[in-house]
Amino acid sequence: MTKAVVVTRTGGPEVLTYADREIPTPGPGEALVRVTAAGVNYIDTYHREGIYTLPLPFGLGLEGAGTITAVGDDVGDLAVGDRVAWADALGSYAEHVLVKATAAVRVPDGVDDETAAAAMLQGLTAHYLVTSTYPARPVDTVLVHAAAGGVGLLLVQLAKARGARVIGTVSTSDKEALAREAGADEVIRYTEEDFAARTLELTDGEGVAAVYDGVGRTTFDGSLSVVKRRGTMALFGAASGPVAPVDPQRLNSGGSLFLTRPKLADHVATEEELRWRADELFGSIVDGSLKVRIGGRYPLAEARQAHEDLQGRRTTGKLLLIP
Repeated sequence: MTKAVVVTRTGGPEVLTYADREIPTPGPGEALVRVTAAGVNYIDTYHREGIYTLPLPFGLGLEGAGTITAVGDDVGDLAVGDRVAWADALGSYAEHVLVKATAAVRVPDGVDDETAAAAMLQGLTAHYLVTSTYPARPVDTVLVHAAAGGVGLLLVQLAKARGARVIGTVSTSDKEALAREAGADEVIRYTEEDFAARTLELTDGEGVAAVYDGVGRTTFDGSLSVVKRRGTMALFGAASGPVAPVDPQRLNSGGSLFLTRPKLADHVATEEELRWRADELFGSIVDGSLKVRIGGRYPLAEARQAHEDLQGRRTTGKLLLIP
């Protein structure tokens, strides 16, 4: 038997159950992994709440890192004993999980398992945002919401590495210090001043080339108002709730704006793209140019507390569950 966090009914963090499950057997194209660390992400709360529906019951979590203990047929060059990480294996809040061989990436020497787990889903998200959704350039000023969060800290670093000027929003002085440490040129405490007005002030009224917004409902209108002519509004999450329907005419009146709602799956749709993004991320971690902040480690049995802390905005960086 193995331990796992299971959802038998949707709802708040109280629905999370720490339970015994049979250790699964890998089928064709699958590897069984002993999980060293599982990443906690906002999408997990959407699954738990039923915003993104899954057949009940289900094991929670998508991301993690660990060591392969068994393999099925047709797994390519993966082998027992390999250290791997992944961002798309449902049921990753567990001691053991089945991972598709096409979703697993080898963890290089110089990257420990906890860092690998912390870097996958949020790191790949930050990577596609600044390289594909809106490729940040040295001539650009961009706005990053929740700049001290898991994705935010990585976004700030990756945008700065591409030469952009970065404005970040945070809620507290401690989070401001983290955002500045990551390289943010300007930091706005949205709890003390209007971030939209301050952003326009910092850009001499021109606005920003792109807004990377994972907050959603509470920031969307202000974000759209600070995008410069022909700029991009990238809404990649909804931590504060879903955004109401948008009249496309707002994009016209705002200056021929681009609005997109990207997701990770469409940016790692092939093995080649997944490995390209993962290789760049791990390479930056190994050479020290990208720092992954682990903001909290919880025993696997305390997944409920991790969710409460994440949704209560009491966290910075990445949260991990440790079996």
